[in-house]
Amino acid sequence: MSDETQGEASAQANMPSMNMVGQYIRDLSFENPGAPASIMTGGGNPAFNVSISVAVKKQADDIYAVELTLNAKANREQAILFNVELIYGGVFRLKNVPEATLSQLLMIECPRLIFPFARQVLASVTQQGGFPPLMMEPVDFAAIYRQNLAKLAAQQGAAQPATDKPN
Repeated sequence: MSDETQGEASAQANMPSMNMVGQYIRDLSFENPGAPASIMTGGGNPAFNVSISVAVKKQADDIYAVELTLNAKANREQAILFNVELIYGGVFRLKNVPEATLSQLLMIECPRLIFPFARQVLASVTQQGGFPPLMMEPVDFAAIYRQNLAKLAAQQGAAQPATDKPN
């Protein structure tokens, strides 16, 4: 009976696992260049430009830092209302994850887990800057991952040297 229990424990120890160790803000910048006039004047709806990117940095054997960079800019006519940059990260411990699925886990699932927290920081900062909270829509990290893979494949295809064909 103890051999069977030991075998189950060994099997569980080799199962893939992912744990979030912690979260952090690495960089936060909020600019409100027209304050206080920018929050006192009315006008048309502002134009928003929001971008997001994901970066992964291996920290140790099974520890990875996954960082989301969120940039948001609001303009009304030619005037900048606000400009915010946030680099929000999470530290993840990944054990026994097959190499074939590691990049998908790091570039899709890990960002999906920390995005709500980064989104809340962005909303809070814009609200405290005197504007309505900027509430980003949910992000499809799988689509971003596929786009990045397609770009990488196109770049690698373009970088291939032309081979000489025999005459």
